[in-house]
This record gives sequence, structure tokens and C-alpha cells, in this order.
Amino acid sequence: MEIFSHNSNVHFLGLRKVSIGIAVLLMVASIALLATRGLNYGLDFTGGVSIGVTYDKSVSVEDVRAALEKGGIENAVVQSVGGTRQVAIRFQPKDDKHYAVQEGKSPNLDVIADDVGKALKAARPDATIAGRDYVGPQVGEELRSDGVTAAIFVIIGIGIYLWIRFERRFAIAALATEVHDVLVTLGVISLVQREFDLTVLASVLAVIGYSINDKVVVFDRIRELFRSSRKADPEEVLNRSINSTLSRTIITSLFTGIAMAALFFFGGPTVHGFAVTMLIGILVGTLSSIFVASPILLWLGVSKKDLMPVTKENPELARRP
Repeated sequence: MEIFSHNSNVHFLGLRKVSIGIAVLLMVASIALLATRGLNYGLDFTGGVSIGVTYDKSVSVEDVRAALEKGGIENAVVQSVGGTRQVAIRFQPKDDKHYAVQEGKSPNLDVIADDVGKALKAARPDATIAGRDYVGPQVGEELRSDGVTAAIFVIIGIGIYLWIRFERRFAIAALATEVHDVLVTLGVISLVQREFDLTVLASVLAVIGYSINDKVVVFDRIRELFRSSRKADPEEVLNRSINSTLSRTIITSLFTGIAMAALFFFGGPTVHGFAVTMLIGILVGTLSSIFVASPILLWLGVSKKDLMPVTKENPELARRP
């Protein structure tokens, strides 16, 4: 199945100055957003109380939120869970004696759950507290640092793998585009202030893997064309590689995007963050595979000599340092 002809000749490298310029601007804008607005960390990272509530009959999220505000519980995050009769309520308890919130200690969950139950029962007597939990801020800090460390190790590991499988210029290009993809994805999340929790962190790591998969396909075709071409002009080879893998790239991204869209619409609110982040990452990663990775390779000066095996019969094809 092909969307574009295998032998099409769209001159993507001719747009390299524009595409690299846009990529740099997006990275700078993302860094600025992360520095000024930051990420809207969820309770997984900031700590807080999570309370599950069940109703005998259907209830709307807006009605639950209104009942909480009327009962004096403000800025609560309310989400439907598993249907229209179950909701999850998350909020930061007030730092006062009533809730017994003290530095380094957990709040009194029984008192908090009792207050939430009273606020909800005042509006709907069929409300029942189904569960309660508390995540401390110290745990959130550890999760945040562990997530950053995981992302860095994944990117570095990918770079080492590509250095071994292809050549160092490919590793540098891959690392640069992976940093671009992650920064732009986080920048969009920061812009819309979507809650950043563990599912979103997992999707960011998944975006790194998905993005590099696209680039490896293009890189493999670049190596193949360099080795099979007798007179290999680097720009021509890179452009042919993008064109010959374009259908595969678009089809893979399209069907993965459809799967994520289905997850968003039918998977429930628990996986909304994962699906949205993956959709953003798929779009960014696909565009960087087409418009960013190969221009970086051309700028780094990749050539046929870099990809030909060294033999006694062909010592002139030894790789450059």
C-alpha cells in the first residue's frame, strides 16, 4: 500500500533552511513556555488527596464540582471513572489544624473524606465514599526526577545504539531530533496546561521510542542508497531516501494516530493524557523525520565513505575520523 509513489522526487532538502529555522524557533518557544508557565503537574508529582465516590444514579462532573465548592472544597479536579456513577476527586487539602496537615506528615484522610462526603450528600444523598488515598510531595519529587533521568537515559541509549549500527553522524542527528521532539511535545502540553501525571510521562517516553523508529527507517534507506550508488551525491541520496520511505512514514503515523484517537474517545478519562500526548508526539516526530533529521545529516557532512565497510581491497573507503 502506497500513498506516494516510491519513485517520487519531492525536494525536501531544498526546504532545509526553512524547516531547520522553524524547528529551532519551536524549541526556543517550548523552552520559554516551560520556563515561564511550567508543567501543570498532577497529584502524582505534587502530592495530594484522591477520593473515589460512587452514586446510585448517574451524576455529572459539573454537579459534583459545584457541590464541592458549595461545601468549601475549592480547586478540586473531578473526573468520571468507569461510567457515569463513579467519580474521582483530587485536591490539595488546606494547611490547617482541622485536617492536621503538617510538614512531612500525611493529613487526616478520615476527616477529609468525611468533609467531602458531607458536601456531596448535601446535594445528592446517594453519594458514597468508595476509597481514599494520599500522595506526599516528597514521593512526587522523586517521581519527577526519576522521570527526567529515564528520558535522558533513553535518549542517550538510542544515540549509542545508532552510533554502533550506523555512524556517529547519524547518532548526533538522532539525538538532536529526539531533543527537539520531546521539547516541542512538552511545550505544547505546557501551552495548553494539560495535567502532567504518570500516564503523560509514560507517553513522553513512548514518543521517544516512536520517533526514533521513524528515523531508523529513513537512516537505513540512506545507508542502502549510499552503498548502491556509484556516484552518490549526499543531498540527492538523502532526498531519495525521504521520498522512498514517505508512504511508510505517513501510513504508520496515520494508523497509530487513529489508534490513539480511539483510545482518547473510548478509553475513558484515565488515558486521555496518554492519548493526547501521543497524538502530539506522533505529529512532531513524523515532521522531524521528514524535515529535520536529514538536513542535520547533510549539515554534518555525511558521505558514502562514512557508510562503506573498510576492506583491504578498498582502503580508500575507510571512514573519516
